[in-house]
This record gives sequence, C-alpha cells and structure tokens, in this order.
Amino acid sequence: MNREFVNAKRSPKQLASGFLLMLLTLPQCLAAADEQWILDQSTLTYHVSHPLRQTEGVSHAARGKGVCHDRQCDFLVAVPVKSFDSGDSNRDLHMLQVTKGAEFPMVTVRTRLPENDSKAATICADLEIQFAGQTAHYKQVAFQLTSQGSETRITGTIPATLADFKIEPPTLLTLPVKNEIPIHVEMTWHRQ
Repeated sequence: MNREFVNAKRSPKQLASGFLLMLLTLPQCLAAADEQWILDQSTLTYHVSHPLRQTEGVSHAARGKGVCHDRQCDFLVAVPVKSFDSGDSNRDLHMLQVTKGAEFPMVTVRTRLPENDSKAATICADLEIQFAGQTAHYKQVAFQLTSQGSETRITGTIPATLADFKIEPPTLLTLPVKNEIPIHVEMTWHRQ
C-alpha cells in the first residue's frame, strides 16, 4: 500500500464528503444485510380420525420464504389443497369438496418470529392459517429445530380442528369424523 496515501492528511471537505458517501450507502448496506430463508423440502401430514378408521393425507408441495429485518423474521408458507394425497382418490376428491378446495385452492401460513442467533432446540410460533376461506390463529405452537450450516430443519404439530375453519365434519356410515385434524410439519429451510 502506498505510504503517502495512508499518511496523507484529509481536509475537512474530504472528510465531510467521505462521511456523506458513507451515509448515502448505509441504507443499501443494511438492506443487503437482510437475511432470507427459502423452504427447500417439506412434508405436511394431516390426520383424520373416524370411529371406523384413521386417515392421513400427505403433501410435499409446500413453498415458503422468510425475510428477517430489524431482528424480526416474517415467514410465509403456501401449499395447494389438492396436493394432499391420502392414497384414495375418492377420499381426496371428497376432501377437496368439503374444504372448498376449488374456490380456495391454497392453504397459507404466516408467522413473525424474533431473529434467533442462538442454537435453541425449540421455538414457539404464533401462526395465522388461511384455509377453506377462513382464517385461524394458533398461539405458541412449539417446533423442534435442528440446524446444520445454513440449513434448519423444523418439526412440530399444528393443533388444527375442523371447527377452526368452519368445516362441517364429513361422515362415513352416518358417523362424523372427529373435530381434531392435527397437521404434522417437517420442513427444511435454507438461509441465503
């Protein structure tokens, strides 16, 4: 490095212009510091219980994004209703009808979390879920976290019910399914 450059005295005008340049570029630097998360893989499994049988529907089609700014992270996850597969196409078609899947084809989940610098094993999230034309709120849903490098895997269960979304319980042989439809979540997020 040139010693004359290092030892050169700067005039107040040069210092002021350098300071002004720093102030002008600071917002761009801060914006670039925002952390973003992308959902890489997901398995969402709903469980329906009936006196005669237990049924699960699975989807691997969820997409999601998270943006962290000012120590807060906003996450959005969306999954097509028709992507859930129970292994019985008639049952899946009936599920689409009962949940108004043609009119409301997506399930969306939103949450805001404090940015987590620690290696916490559990995080509790307040969730807003839109499904079947209704919005339900779930407070302090616990998820287990496993982080490795820039990836974080989360697992947990959302304690959803049919009543939360004003869905009339379907019946089989005149017996309705139970109100509880817990949704087990397994997701792998990648920090960009």
